[in-house]
Amino acid sequence: MTTEQLISFARGAPSLDIVDVEGLKAAAVRAFEADPAGITAYGTSVGYPPLRKWIADKHGVSVDQVLVTNGSLQADAFLFDYLVQSGDAVVVERPTYDRTLLNLRNKGGQVHQVTIQPDGVDTDELRKLLESGVRPKLAHIIPNYQNPAGVTLSLEKRRALLDLAGEYGFTIFEDDPYADIRFRGEALPSMLSMDDKGVVVHASSFTKTVCPGVRVGYLVGPATLIAGIAKRATNLYISPGMVAQAIVHEFCVSGDIDRSIQTVSTALGERASLLATALREHIPGVRFTEPDGGYFLWIELPEGVSADKVFTAAAERGVAVVKGSDFLLEGGEGALRLAFSAVTVDQIEEGVRRLAAAVEAVRG
Repeated sequence: MTTEQLISFARGAPSLDIVDVEGLKAAAVRAFEADPAGITAYGTSVGYPPLRKWIADKHGVSVDQVLVTNGSLQADAFLFDYLVQSGDAVVVERPTYDRTLLNLRNKGGQVHQVTIQPDGVDTDELRKLLESGVRPKLAHIIPNYQNPAGVTLSLEKRRALLDLAGEYGFTIFEDDPYADIRFRGEALPSMLSMDDKGVVVHASSFTKTVCPGVRVGYLVGPATLIAGIAKRATNLYISPGMVAQAIVHEFCVSGDIDRSIQTVSTALGERASLLATALREHIPGVRFTEPDGGYFLWIELPEGVSADKVFTAAAERGVAVVKGSDFLLEGGEGALRLAFSAVTVDQIEEGVRRLAAAVEAVRG
């Protein structure tokens, strides 16, 4: 393999070899045959009705609690727009998804980051923050295989968060696009399914299980909140993409979704394991929590090694990574996020060798 070929640990997207292109083509044909009028018309701002129903059934909620959007990032944006005003306090994880930080700061939110531990956000630290008088509108939590840290929120902490939200009157925004991409361990119940106080709004997406190109995500929450957001969606775009949503619906009802989840999970499990092994072998002193699922692995570089410099040295050697500081208000200077979703098995070892060479160059 020549150094010219870029190996990218930067994008959280599945490589083409694990996307069920044939299944999607067949689903598209079935969608147009089954409902040509429904999918070629404007449709409704709440999304394609049969897919909305399928999602409601999956989560055991009534259909008026579901809004289907153009990707889950748009679901996030709708919720932030609806709940967060300039000056409002919001809680996010430390580190958290870079676009969440960006969008909340653009809204003028007062962002408080709460540390992530190997079993998820530090609920004791959050309680102290709340006891100090901070009253957040929402807490944004990525419970499964967190982006970027790769960790999973324990059952005990899910319960603690629900209690805190009930006690202090904030919304838990359970942002959960990775839940189905599990390599090992038992699936934990969503906070949505554990919520008896109406404090959880849940978002997920078909990006990580089907493919990013469909741009289909969704929100599940209290019916009044969903209706309020649907009204804004109508004014913004009349309706989301009916064709994409109908294709996803056919893909789901046929059972192809389950096969796709299996394919993606198996491939990514193998890649994550190879990546962890290669990192231990080639970069002594590197620290990380090996994820049980998802797309990402977060690494702490050896003592005194600057991620900024490694980022540049890695790029010169044909390997792309993301700097840890992108996911934090401050700090992260010694950390990198590595996505193992888009790298094929034969690229991982070579990619880590190049990264190791970059680390050595920075050290030297």
